[in-house]
Amino acid sequence: MAGLVRTVYLRPKIYNALQVSLRPYSSGTPTTKLFINNEFVESQTKDWIDLHNPATNEVVTRVPKSTQAEMERAVNAASEAFPAWSDTSILARQQVMFKFQSLIKENVKELAALITLEQGKTLADAEGDVARGLQVVEHACGITSLQLGETLPGISKDMDLYSYRIPLGVTAGITPFNFPAMIPLWMFPLATVCGNTSVIKPSERDPGATMLLVKLAAEAGLPKGVVNVIHGAHDAVNFICDNPAIKAISFVGSDQAGKYIYERGSLNGKRVQSNMGAKNHGVIMPDANKESSINQLVAAAFGAAGQRCMALSTAVFVGDSKDWIPDLVKKAKSLKVSAGVEKGADLGPLISPQAKRRVCDLVQSGVNEGANLILDGTNIVVQGYEKGNFVGPTILTDVKTNMKCYTEEIFGPVLVIMSVDTLDEAIQVINSNPYGNGTAIFTTNGATARKFTNEIDVGQIGINVPIPVPLPMFSFTGSRGSFLGDSNFYGKAGVNFYTQLKTITSSWKSEDVSYGSKPDTAFPTPK
Repeated sequence: MAGLVRTVYLRPKIYNALQVSLRPYSSGTPTTKLFINNEFVESQTKDWIDLHNPATNEVVTRVPKSTQAEMERAVNAASEAFPAWSDTSILARQQVMFKFQSLIKENVKELAALITLEQGKTLADAEGDVARGLQVVEHACGITSLQLGETLPGISKDMDLYSYRIPLGVTAGITPFNFPAMIPLWMFPLATVCGNTSVIKPSERDPGATMLLVKLAAEAGLPKGVVNVIHGAHDAVNFICDNPAIKAISFVGSDQAGKYIYERGSLNGKRVQSNMGAKNHGVIMPDANKESSINQLVAAAFGAAGQRCMALSTAVFVGDSKDWIPDLVKKAKSLKVSAGVEKGADLGPLISPQAKRRVCDLVQSGVNEGANLILDGTNIVVQGYEKGNFVGPTILTDVKTNMKCYTEEIFGPVLVIMSVDTLDEAIQVINSNPYGNGTAIFTTNGATARKFTNEIDVGQIGINVPIPVPLPMFSFTGSRGSFLGDSNFYGKAGVNFYTQLKTITSSWKSEDVSYGSKPDTAFPTPK
């Protein structure tokens, strides 16, 4: 399999399916296209970004930095499609979502292969990426219940009051590299089933999954212009923030980018929901189930090479539970680090050489500041993939809250460990951290879990659940420094974000009732 990856795993099949052409100057390397009006469009840009397979650092495709004219064309397509699409019945939009979720299920393997090729995560993890996004699509199929309005009849004689939700117009999504399928599926399916149109800018590091997803959406029946894809970096982000036709922006990514997009988009009068950084803590109580807790902690800290905003990157051992740390190290050492396509791989490479250097630098900063490096994966070399961006499971103990390895989100397979004497101390540590994405506690005591739940100031809490990402009938409720905006992603909050209320007060005088109309005996069939 190593040789297969070095010759660009599954490139001909996948990229040909996406109608990706070969540029004469690119020595056979395929280019990623734009997607406008349900067609793959070759960019006319002169500015390209090389996309490397993280396991080999070979170039697998070139991603365009869309020109201003191309980005305007995408937004214009979305604007032109909006009147007809928003006027399409909610039942018809629902049927498109039913078909879309079916097509995603049929193409899970292809989507996972694209993710592993471009992003590096294991095939099993990539399939999980698709599956969690698919759940949001399946929930969007219930839009006929999710978008119900409210009514209050008879507020006065012959007078009724009711409200309902209407779409905003053109929406935009800016997605990160770490979940190339799940995060786009948090955005454009819910936006479009609510009657909006959408422009997506996937991460320039791994847009392939998004390209296949929009192709499937078109096959499912989304009309031309309802979903469009542009590519690029800073200029594309600025375009989305500034273009007056775009009414709302969904963003998931880093702190710096998230704050910038929120501020610039908001200043331009747009709705913005921005999921940003995190420093998620797992509290291990002495009464916890030892084997289960350690297994879950290892999986949550090192899975996906730690490149998750919900990764459990900080362990807080309370009291005697610190005696379990050697067992934790033993479990971490047993994980297999290799290319994502290799059988039995538990974690793959980091996204880029720059990401690897940053992770290694933060680990070294911890050592320099007095932390104890009890498991070092920074010098790992994977046979057959010597040029890959690999970092193995790494563990630092005796970490303090003022250390750089704690104050910054490492975004790699690094677990920092603190030891405290009491649950109150653990709660104080977590509540003093500026982030509020997720936290977990491992315990067999209900009173302990209740106290933790009530006193912790974090948006998503797991009790013996290390990564408490809510299912889509709820919403992703990261808080404090991890989120900017008023309405969270997916669930009811997501519907609220992509719609606005219209309220009607009506008066029909009883004396105006007319008679003599002809009955229609056919069974009514809404469409």
